[in-house]
Amino acid sequence: MTHFIRFLALSFVLLAAACASPDRFGEGAAGGGVGVNAGVVPGSASDPTSPAFFQQTVGDRVFFLVDQSTLSPEAQTTLEAQAQWLLTNTDYQAIIEGHADEQGTTEYNIALSARRANAVREFLVERGIASNRLRTLPLGKERPASLCGNESCWSQNRRAVTIISTGAALS
Repeated sequence: MTHFIRFLALSFVLLAAACASPDRFGEGAAGGGVGVNAGVVPGSASDPTSPAFFQQTVGDRVFFLVDQSTLSPEAQTTLEAQAQWLLTNTDYQAIIEGHADEQGTTEYNIALSARRANAVREFLVERGIASNRLRTLPLGKERPASLCGNESCWSQNRRAVTIISTGAALS
């Protein structure tokens, strides 16, 4: 009987100690809520190395004026952040999609969207991103972000979008 009481007392002490210490698994343990990466779910938008973070926090798109492929100051700010992210996360490649609004012919919009994608690519290469990590894809007016027949929609469709992926270098 004495052994049983000691066993119960020891079990109670161990259980109480385990529940009383929030850092019982050590600093930085997964889900521990302590340390530099506390609360970061790998691959989620809270993970600064994830494509979701790039898309939501850095910003994956820049916009252009009508018939323009010149980068605005706002676009350059976004692209500076993209360049810094790509310099830090060297395992990723990027495809830069160029888009145009529905105004103009198909041929004109393909050429315009190619110039927009190339403007983004050149900016990123000038900031130190290896050119073999970047590929452009002119889509013209084929994949609009917004569907309607007025300026508010067209302005959303005049864009270049940087799509992040992993894998072998792009050619």
